[in-house]
Amino acid sequence: MGIRKLGHYSIRTTDLDASRRFYTEVLGFKEGFRPPFRFPGIWLYMGGDESDYGTVHIIGIDLNDKQGLVDYLGDKSLDELKGTGTVDHVAFLATDLAEMRAKLQSTGISFTERTVPSLGLHQLFIIDPSDVTIELNYPAQEALKLGLA
Repeated sequence: MGIRKLGHYSIRTTDLDASRRFYTEVLGFKEGFRPPFRFPGIWLYMGGDESDYGTVHIIGIDLNDKQGLVDYLGDKSLDELKGTGTVDHVAFLATDLAEMRAKLQSTGISFTERTVPSLGLHQLFIIDPSDVTIELNYPAQEALKLGLA
């Protein structure tokens, strides 16, 4: 019984709409099925595949009624809800580096990038609305075609 793949990661946010826009419009996730929990949120899927339980769970915080969330996941101070803490970043394999660079530039989202020659990867690092670092890994050949590596 080994671990086979990432199930999902969850982010708590007080700005559900900003997270929804970032993950759907910038990263291309699709919003899909989410159980009827007693707190707001969205489940996001890669490639429209809803055969699993989603890749990113955005947990909305209703500042006027936090009890449903507190009952289900426990309470956290709003001060704790920025950044990745001891988790440095979350990484995805991706394709179409040129399209993502253009999308980030057109939306004003800053990014850093580098090529890891020994792995054949070109990496883009971006920050989501909750200050979580997202790493996107592209084949280095895509960066070479763009004159980046």
